[in-house]
Amino acid sequence: MSEPLHIWREAVTSASSTIKEIVSNLNRLGIRIVLVVTENQELIGTISDGDVRRGLLRGLTIDSPVTSVINRDPLVVSPGLERDVVMELMRINKIQQIPVVDQANQLVGLHLWDEMITPVSRPNLMVIMAGGKGTRLLPYTENCPKPMVRISGKPMLEHIIARAKLEGFKQFVLAIHHLGEMIEDYFGDGARFGVNIEYLRERTPMGTAGALSLLQSKPKSSFIVTNADVITDINYGDFLDFHLHHRASASMAVRVHEWQNPYGVVLTQGAEIVGFEEKPVVCSHVNAGVYVLSPDALNHLPSDIACDMPELFERLRAKSKTTVAYPLHELWLDVGNPDDLNKANLTTSKKNVTWKR
Repeated sequence: MSEPLHIWREAVTSASSTIKEIVSNLNRLGIRIVLVVTENQELIGTISDGDVRRGLLRGLTIDSPVTSVINRDPLVVSPGLERDVVMELMRINKIQQIPVVDQANQLVGLHLWDEMITPVSRPNLMVIMAGGKGTRLLPYTENCPKPMVRISGKPMLEHIIARAKLEGFKQFVLAIHHLGEMIEDYFGDGARFGVNIEYLRERTPMGTAGALSLLQSKPKSSFIVTNADVITDINYGDFLDFHLHHRASASMAVRVHEWQNPYGVVLTQGAEIVGFEEKPVVCSHVNAGVYVLSPDALNHLPSDIACDMPELFERLRAKSKTTVAYPLHELWLDVGNPDDLNKANLTTSKKNVTWKR
C-alpha cells in the first residue's frame, strides 16, 4: 500500500510551468502557494496568488512562463525548528506558509498556518518501547517501571503520548515487560486520554527493536518508534515527512554531541610536528532513540529474538536499503539516571507542560 501523499507535495512544480498551470494548482489545493523546484528538488522559489495577480497586472497572460512571477527569496526554515518559533515567524512576517528545506536547499516540507493551529490527523502508528527496568534510575525504579517515573507530576510515558497526540497521532502500541501491568493499569486502552492504546507483552527483554516482531499485523504505512525514556520537543510529523521524502526504509533521529578536548593537540607525521590544535572540539552524531520505519523494514527483523535498533539498521544497510539520519535540534533529554531526571523536571516545569485533552 502506498504512503499517504501530504497536500504540499501536490503544490510542487517546475520552472517550466505556465501561469495557467499555477492558477489551476492554487484553485485545486487551496493552500495559496506553489513551490517551484529543480529536478533535484532544490527550492527555486515560491508563487502565491498575489504574485500571480501582480504578474497579470504587469501585462503577463495565463500562457506566460512562471519565471517572471517567482519569489526567489522566500522565508524558509530548517527541518528541526520548533513549532513555536515557526508560528512566531509567521506572525511577524504576516504569512501563512513557510517552506522547509534541508542543508542542501532541498524541499522537505511546508508549514501551513492552519495545520499549525489545528494539527492534521496522523493515522500512522507510534510504538513506544516501555519494557526497560531502569536500573540506573534506582531508587526511583525500585517498585516502579521506568516509563512510569514522574516528571513534573506525570509519568514520562504520558508526556510522550501527550506530545504526539497534539500532532495528530492517536494510534499507540506500548511494548512492555518489567512491571508492565502497572503501565496497563494506568493507561488502559487509552480512551480516557483520547487515544487508542494496544500492548506488546515481551516474555523476555527484546531490545529497542525486537518487540516489533510481536506486532500482530504489519503496519500499512510508515510508523514512529521511540524509547520511553526520551523526553523531546521533536516534531514527530516533520520527522515522518522527512522519512517519506527520502523514501527510506528506516530513519533515525540524531543529535549533535560536542566534546572539547581539555588539552592542546599536537599534529604529527611520523616524528615531525606539523601543527597544533588548542583544545579542539570534536562533533559527532548520537542516536536520539526516536525512529521512523517503513513496513518493509520489519521483513529484516528476526522473529521473537532480541534485537536493538542499530542492529536492524545494519541489517537494512547490508541489503542496500536506504537508511537516513534526521538532525534533531529541539529539546532532547535521555532520562537515564537521577541527574537526567532532575534536568527533565526542571526543564518541563519551566515550560509549564500540561496534558491537553
